Amino acid sequence: MFRTALRNVLAHKARLLMTVLAVMLGVAFVSGTLVFTSTISDAFQKSSQKGFTGVDVAVQPHKESGDKGVPGAAPRLTQDLLDRAAKVPGAASATGSVSGFAAIADKKGKLIGEGFSSSGANYYAGQGGKDARYPMKTGRAPQGAGEIALDAKTADRAGYKVGDTVRVSVDGPVLQQKISGIFTTEDGNVSAGGSLALFDTATAQKLYGKPGAFDEIDVKAAAGTSQTALKSSLEKILPKDTEATTGKQLADEQSRMISQSMDGMRTSLLVFAGIALFVGIFIIANTFTMLVAQRTKELALMRAVGASRRQVTRSVLIEAFVVGTVAGATGLVAGIGIGAGLRSLIGGTGATIPDGPLVISPSTVLVSMVVGIVVTMLAAWLPGRRAAKIPPVAAMNSVHAVATTKSLVVRNSIGGVITALGAAIVLTASSSTMMGLGAGLVLIGVFVLTPLLSRPVIAASAPVLRLFGMPGKLARQNAVRNPRRTAATASALMIGLTLITGLTVIAGSVQQAIDKMATGSLKADYVVSMASMTPLSTDVEKKLSTHPDVVASSPLRSSPARIDGEHQSLTGVNGKDMGKLTNLDFTSGSFAALSGDKVLVDDATARTKHWNLGSSFDVTFEDGKKGKLTVGGVYKGNDLMRGVWIDAPTLAPHQQQVDDRQVMVKVKGGADEKVKDSLAKALGDNPAIQIQTKQDISDGISKAIGLLLNMLYGLLAMAVVVAVLGVINTLAMSVFERQQEIGMLRAIGLDRKGIKRMVRLESLVISLFGGVMGIGLGVFFGWAAGDLIKKGLDTYELVLPWSRMGVFLLLAAVVGVLAALWPARRAAKLNMLSAIKAE
Repeated sequence: MFRTALRNVLAHKARLLMTVLAVMLGVAFVSGTLVFTSTISDAFQKSSQKGFTGVDVAVQPHKESGDKGVPGAAPRLTQDLLDRAAKVPGAASATGSVSGFAAIADKKGKLIGEGFSSSGANYYAGQGGKDARYPMKTGRAPQGAGEIALDAKTADRAGYKVGDTVRVSVDGPVLQQKISGIFTTEDGNVSAGGSLALFDTATAQKLYGKPGAFDEIDVKAAAGTSQTALKSSLEKILPKDTEATTGKQLADEQSRMISQSMDGMRTSLLVFAGIALFVGIFIIANTFTMLVAQRTKELALMRAVGASRRQVTRSVLIEAFVVGTVAGATGLVAGIGIGAGLRSLIGGTGATIPDGPLVISPSTVLVSMVVGIVVTMLAAWLPGRRAAKIPPVAAMNSVHAVATTKSLVVRNSIGGVITALGAAIVLTASSSTMMGLGAGLVLIGVFVLTPLLSRPVIAASAPVLRLFGMPGKLARQNAVRNPRRTAATASALMIGLTLITGLTVIAGSVQQAIDKMATGSLKADYVVSMASMTPLSTDVEKKLSTHPDVVASSPLRSSPARIDGEHQSLTGVNGKDMGKLTNLDFTSGSFAALSGDKVLVDDATARTKHWNLGSSFDVTFEDGKKGKLTVGGVYKGNDLMRGVWIDAPTLAPHQQQVDDRQVMVKVKGGADEKVKDSLAKALGDNPAIQIQTKQDISDGISKAIGLLLNMLYGLLAMAVVVAVLGVINTLAMSVFERQQEIGMLRAIGLDRKGIKRMVRLESLVISLFGGVMGIGLGVFFGWAAGDLIKKGLDTYELVLPWSRMGVFLLLAAVVGVLAALWPARRAAKLNMLSAIKAE
């Protein structure tokens, strides 16, 4: 039986090629995902570990520390603590670190790199006046407020050299700094493509709001002292709410965090790989079903000469094993190429990825082979069982495989129950997990029901097909001749288009909801913020408020506090101008009350706290001081504007560092490019500051969602490609089965052009059937998900992207036309006499 199975595989190479390709694509996606995520994770981990080579023990504020119960009020690491740390037994040296955001402009005034990867730090002149972390390549360390040192990679990228003047921004205002030196570093952020500017310690502390204090103290162990022993010595001198961590622990924690961050990407990519494999299962099952049908006489003869049912099933599974092994091996090779390609693609977009080798782990090889073999054998198992059940005599007389009415009734009943159960779960889902479960059941149920649905849906195409004469009539009859095969072929395309349509509907609706929220709640003409989303200097708001075109402005400042014993963030705003800058509905009170100890709260917070207009409550501010605030108004909040608003002058004395998240501005005559340029010029044409109109905010949302959708389309395209292979496979094997019939059609007068048209129209009808089903299900899932999304996004409303759905339907038609090219050509070339004589 083993030799027979191998001979069958080798004797019918062409008919199994499409099956191998279908499995190979799915396996390639899986292995490519594993290679890509392993490579990126390994590169980031090695890069981050380099940054800890000079750190044996790090002293930091305790992560959960706070002053008098106020979050964010962390203890200060002083110079005195650093000096004492350097003198503990086993310590060779101690270095103080201060770091934050530092935007560096290139010679054209544009920001170098991305905002989140542009950083600044201090050069700590230790023993010999040098900082071992940053050896100077040329020049010297920065001295005084007007100098910086620049990392070598950034200097090369921007064409800077020692002595050049560079424009730098830390929190808004532009600083003109002279480059005193260019250094090399093992900093992981720089290795990943970021930039690093160094200030002298006093300047860095001042710029980052920590005069006389450090973010971290790194201690180097003396020769012969372990990290653990040094940590024990340091813990004896550390003040309360600080902690010591060994360099190894920091590196391990960093590796764990990187691995966790990769998990989300890996899971997302593997989901799409799973979808491609799921679609492939239909194709494999369809292929083996047709192969078994074509070989019924051969299998019957094997049964007649003594082969058992189990042996017949086993022979089919051996064929599947061979196909799965070949597909797994070729898929692994293709996946390695996909992994390398994805890395190059991500790097080409400007994303910061460290250098490193391509990582192909043994687990990736094992998973690829197991997936290829297991998926193929699972899909072939049911056709194998069907083959074994065919009675030898009935098969030898070609009386086989006719679906009974009873079997169809049972199938339709099961499909109806599964679909109804899935729809019920989707409509009542309270979480995305439940929604996903329900959607999966609906897809499975509809697939089971597809043979029943195919007849009325395809029958609807009869008036159009009638225009093509006899080929059109034959195409419709062929499409419904074997409903199960038609269902399996159309379902592969249906699944891909269901996901694409559903995601498009949801994304478009979310985009409009956020756009409506952003533009509907703002009267301000401009919103000013840092490109890195770091805080702005208060100087920005001061400069804008004195600009001749500005009629109203307000900062948005955030400060941690405790209200009624619970953590609560206070938002500081300009009370007298907020009414001119925002468009909020009040259930009670108004903006006029926002001053002194009167605050405004959103309706959700008011309900939770049982506050009404005039309610008073105790507050512990960021500096630990206590006070009493009164509700002066309750407004309808949204995801962009919510919380407790307090007048900025009232809040400022309690803040450790006063800075702004963003600044809202209203100008004379409304938004205008000339005014925007004037505002930018007033802020020193700072590359790190973005000045956005409401339209800019809307466009930014559209761009982000569009980019995400395009990525998803690219990933789901794999499932559509697999579906195309399925349609080609089905048509090719259908043509093979109908050789005699096609020969008879040729003999009675249907020419080659008519044969080609018949096969093409059959393919088109099947593909459009899958397209209509997929788009319909996608719209249903998009509508059903709306109730779930609306709980967190009040402005969400269903938006049907008619133009895109039309494109998707056109895509289904194109799939049908392309998939029929080869089978139609093959059918037209059949010799009519040979075809008529074929068994």
